[in-house]
Amino acid sequence: MVEFPDERQLILRARSQLDQWTKSARMEAYTELFEGDDPILSPEEVQLLDALDSELEREGGDGVWGTDQYGIHTAGPSSSDTSLGVVCVYHPQISKDSVLRGADDLDDETEERLNAALWDYSERVSNLIEAALDEFVRQTRH
Repeated sequence: MVEFPDERQLILRARSQLDQWTKSARMEAYTELFEGDDPILSPEEVQLLDALDSELEREGGDGVWGTDQYGIHTAGPSSSDTSLGVVCVYHPQISKDSVLRGADDLDDETEERLNAALWDYSERVSNLIEAALDEFVRQTRH
């Protein structure tokens, strides 16, 4: 009989990998969604997000692309292969009250398109991190 690692130890080991997985997933998601054959935003809109990102970083913040946050959670019984999952705990969003709004006045339609793209980006990053987590758990348990 195979002995599974203690759930707590497994989570701690997985969390130690989270920053690396997040960095890799962010790059992959950005390429897929904004640079691929069918980008979800126009080049001008991506340029606008990049300008907001630069402005916020100059002011000492994390920028647009560094504000999304992810966490590992337990999702079921510890003997299950799907006992761990990933959730986006903070989706970046641009609004009149948000730090991400920046100095540029955006029309509501553009703001909504950017926010929808940021949401899709964060969800894609979350899915990519979860795939890395699943592989980590599979390798750890087998």
